[in-house]
Amino acid sequence: MAADPQPLTLSLPSDLRHLSVARAFIESVCHAGRLDVDSTNAIVVALHEAISNVIRHAHRERPDALLEIQCFLGHDRVEIQVLDEGAPFDLTAVPWLDPGELRLGGRGVFLMRTLMDELTCQPRGEHGNILRMVKRCRQNSPCQASS
Repeated sequence: MAADPQPLTLSLPSDLRHLSVARAFIESVCHAGRLDVDSTNAIVVALHEAISNVIRHAHRERPDALLEIQCFLGHDRVEIQVLDEGAPFDLTAVPWLDPGELRLGGRGVFLMRTLMDELTCQPRGEHGNILRMVKRCRQNSPCQASS
């Protein structure tokens, strides 16, 4: 089913101190969509990783750059888009990691791929990307509250 045409949106400056604001926002969206705890936790972790990557990599040394989170609540899914102002990023070029591999860092995309049902990234004009994450809802856990 199609997502709501009007997303719930939050814009933030590129500052890691605002991760808690993004977390509160996405938890509220999940609560409004009546998601179960496991789905909510998965979405919160995936969004945390996405925003951390944008701030640390796409907006590196650009604290004035804004990122935007758009959330679409559908009947059977939650779609989250993270819009950044960084250089084009090819998500398909990020290798799938062996979960048992010992290394520092580099787990953000792995976590997003594991926790979400869909993960894509597309360029947004000359500067910027749209990272799209979708989490399908469980049958007994509607994503869209009934009117």
